[in-house]
Amino acid sequence: MTTALVGLGMTAMSLTPGATPLGLACDAAAAALADAGIAHADVDGLLVGSSQGVRPDRLGVAFAAQGGFSDLRLLEHVEIKGATTIAMIQRAVLAIESGAARTVMCVFADAPLVAGKGAGSTYALSGGQSGARGLERASGVLGSVPTYALLAHRWMHVSGGRPDDLRAVATTTRSWALGNPDAVVRTPLDDEGYLASPMISDPLRRLDCARPVNGAVAVIVSDDPQVGAQPRLVVRGTGRCHPVRHRRAGAESWFGGGRRAVDDACGQAGMSRADLDVAQLYDPFSVVTLMLLEEYGLTDGARAGDFVRAGETGPGGKLPTNTGGGQLSGFYLQGMTPLAEAMLQLRGQGGARQVPDAATALVGGIGGRADHHAAMILERAA
Repeated sequence: MTTALVGLGMTAMSLTPGATPLGLACDAAAAALADAGIAHADVDGLLVGSSQGVRPDRLGVAFAAQGGFSDLRLLEHVEIKGATTIAMIQRAVLAIESGAARTVMCVFADAPLVAGKGAGSTYALSGGQSGARGLERASGVLGSVPTYALLAHRWMHVSGGRPDDLRAVATTTRSWALGNPDAVVRTPLDDEGYLASPMISDPLRRLDCARPVNGAVAVIVSDDPQVGAQPRLVVRGTGRCHPVRHRRAGAESWFGGGRRAVDDACGQAGMSRADLDVAQLYDPFSVVTLMLLEEYGLTDGARAGDFVRAGETGPGGKLPTNTGGGQLSGFYLQGMTPLAEAMLQLRGQGGARQVPDAATALVGGIGGRADHHAAMILERAA
């Protein structure tokens, strides 16, 4: 593959209500165009992603007109929950390599923080009110926190993990966030501070949960060697897996599928896991980092908790992971969070958190309740 990521635009990540997804998307798109050194007219493909759920302000294909684009050869709204970002990049690459487009912008924007409401209220009713979800609502299972608490208990049961593993993830990602000026939480965090965090849904504490923000990220994908002033980040491989779980007795309800997605990405890239310099994983909850480290086969056979506690995912470790603070301490903007950080690292723009000589990155995304897995390998062009 010669198609590369050639532009990156990010808004400020805000914990203050007021912005709209449309306004944020326009700002991120403009920043990405400036970063790549091109104009709206140079973009012939536009892929738009938005947070799940039917919301009046949800970003859609109307953004093409609202954002100043025209004469597009490709225009789509993509939605596979947390796997959307990698799916958009994969779609852009396929379109470019088939000749259906030349330069494609992928944009995601969200503004879940609304005056007078908690961020959780925006997501609490995602998935609808009917069927199994309706039964969950009637039982008080609102939003993702109690669901992922169940996943955390299951993960500890099948893997031998323990609550201390969650703490290690939270404190490690916070150590990375200290060097990220875009992170919304940048105060030091030790074990005592973690344990002082209130329990939300056992075993998940508040600090085990991502920090939603109002923000947007836009990325430009192109095979045009004249586009983009920054180092080109070549998309070496992608992989996806959708297990389509039915969550019935007799089958594993949470795990499986992620390894195949990474295997496919590595195979397409002609690389092994040992070739990866950094990993940027989707981490809406601390347990997901642990789950994905093991499921993706990134720990050299070690238990994920031991791997994290040994410092292997932190600064100077074997596999620096979620180097911007991830979604726990950085910001939660679905799959754009890990992608943006991967791009900054491979461009050498990580500042105080920069991983020395980082040239290859694994970007991972999950959707729903680990129902969708997507993986991508990027490499900085020589």
